[in-house]
Amino acid sequence: MSWTIQAAASQNGHLAIVTGANTGLGYDTALALAGKGCAVVLACRNMDKARKARLEILKPFPKATIECLSLDLSSQQSVRAFVTAFTENYDKLDLLINNAGIMMPPFSLSEDGFESQLAANYLGHFALTGLLLPLLTRTPNSRIVSLSSLAHNWGGIRFDDLNFARGYNKRAAYGQSKLACLMFAYELNRRLRATGSKTLSVAAHPGVAATNLAQHFPRFMSALSPLVGQSAANGALPTLYAALGEDIEGGDYCGPQSLQQMRGAPIKVGSNKASRDEAAAARLWALSEQLTGVRYAFCSDTAGLRSAPDRAA
Repeated sequence: MSWTIQAAASQNGHLAIVTGANTGLGYDTALALAGKGCAVVLACRNMDKARKARLEILKPFPKATIECLSLDLSSQQSVRAFVTAFTENYDKLDLLINNAGIMMPPFSLSEDGFESQLAANYLGHFALTGLLLPLLTRTPNSRIVSLSSLAHNWGGIRFDDLNFARGYNKRAAYGQSKLACLMFAYELNRRLRATGSKTLSVAAHPGVAATNLAQHFPRFMSALSPLVGQSAANGALPTLYAALGEDIEGGDYCGPQSLQQMRGAPIKVGSNKASRDEAAAARLWALSEQLTGVRYAFCSDTAGLRSAPDRAA
């Protein structure tokens, strides 16, 4: 029998952060969590859109606890400011949903000097998770869900040219960022298990979902997506299964069941060989700590911070 959100246990008393929750997959994820009784922090770059999303969620669930906090994942300074604001008000975190992302925009560098997709999709979430990890590991049965994509098959990690300085390919850059997210989820799980933590690190992808993420798609891809894809609400189901499924284990990867994982009910799925390269994952981890200045603290109460992040080569 396929997993459905109706099968999920009540989340009363639980607290979740959903990045990019003002629209698309993030909005539908936050909406579903609120419907199960979970308090949700909408972590968004555009606060006007976040506040509108909050009001929309409260229409069907007027008793829900929904808060909006500013977060621009392309900015390491914004990530740190968000964590400070969050930890000043909360002493637990049951779910961290690393959902926000951008897809195939024109070339640009973030304020920290990183290619924009790598910055927003991966490095921002790497830093966010590391800074929140002490809170997560102190919360019983917590989970971290990192969003990847079928696009993790589009290329590898360019360790010698993360910023595509030798020539920008927006498709390959998006693929790199989503492969990095998946490698991170697997490596984080391995490190959590090695320290005996009960916190789960898992990953999910939506298949092909109708969201504004595809605004930079070529026209033929935009025309094809509605034919093979699914709604944002259905695209959010793999994320929700990863977050709430009772049979989920650390290191699981969830996606749609049908049409080569482009649509359908959420199930556990596989990923490519590159995503499971442990040596490359360890190398990426060390580089990510260097670039963000965030050192993961698996056995202490505070995540270590170094000074301003180094620039990518």
